[in-house]
Amino acid sequence: MKICRFAALTALLVGMSAPALAETTLRIGLAEDPDILDPTLARTYVGRIVFAGFCDKLFDIDEKLNVVPQLALAHEISEDGKIVTVKLRAGVKFHDGEPLDADAAKYSLERHLTMAGSFRKPELAAVDHVETVDPLTFRIVLKTPFAPLIAQLTDRAGMMISPKAAKAAGDRFGLHPVCAGPYRFIERVQQDRIVFERFAEYWDKDRVHIDRLVYLPIVDSTVRLANLRSGGLDMIERLLATDIGDVRGNPQLKLSAALELGYQGLTINVGKSDAAKAPLGQSAKVRQGLNYAIDREALTQVVFNGEFVPGNQWINPEHPYYQKAFPVPKRDVAKAKALLKEAGVDGRFSVDFIVPKGPET
Repeated sequence: MKICRFAALTALLVGMSAPALAETTLRIGLAEDPDILDPTLARTYVGRIVFAGFCDKLFDIDEKLNVVPQLALAHEISEDGKIVTVKLRAGVKFHDGEPLDADAAKYSLERHLTMAGSFRKPELAAVDHVETVDPLTFRIVLKTPFAPLIAQLTDRAGMMISPKAAKAAGDRFGLHPVCAGPYRFIERVQQDRIVFERFAEYWDKDRVHIDRLVYLPIVDSTVRLANLRSGGLDMIERLLATDIGDVRGNPQLKLSAALELGYQGLTINVGKSDAAKAPLGQSAKVRQGLNYAIDREALTQVVFNGEFVPGNQWINPEHPYYQKAFPVPKRDVAKAKALLKEAGVDGRFSVDFIVPKGPET
């Protein structure tokens, strides 16, 4: 059950006190330390931010939410929807100098499907096998048509890694990852820093103008913002909603915000475990009553300082796939009470909440 939608979850603050073009190092403050830097095994939100700097994908998503080519040049889908043929960009090299060809792409995808502990395997569950066609072309053969496949390949499932490096490192690949992005891995000190340097042989090197990236995990949002204000950082991701107004009023800082693709909400257990044996889990009318009892607009104003957008679907209200026939419901206490009465619930009942430790997937 979706309550509200972040308007600034992926907000970035850019320090303007130093001329960006004159800097050769970009220092980025992260809200937490990423998990393993292996596209097959990684699962955290903040890890995506780091991967973006060094691990290109077959496809990407532009600012208008269109899927666009990155390491791939183009793709074709067969009439029955079960064969996806992908043409790779020529001249792409991994950070170890090895070429990105169809065999390397096949290896990366098969690793996602077969490696123990892979978090990509469920994302690619529709894939039967991968086969090469020529040095720069491969086919993904599906068990059944799967419309989200290309979208999956815009994230970690579509990240290409060096077969040579991966075979040598095994399950320790994440300690020194080798991909095909604009920056190559230099070092990582847990809970302190992750360092990358510009890759001279990057396929799109003319668009890369910063020599060095340093990611610094700083869990405390207030401390992270203070480091930005003092010049210790050039950019940070995520900040408290209560800080956004101050940032907007600071001429030395620039706020970049976007409506997030996902949502923040309640997921209700309606299964057959003991946790589901309560009115909320057993009765659709009780869940509908809860839905009408929530004042989403008040939550955005009071809890999130008016910076978030109320939502009720798996995508935000501005997304092209948002179903406008099912708008965000207004609070209706009378209707909520009526639904509870119809469900036979006259008094109070308890609900157990489990709060995730942090953003994942």
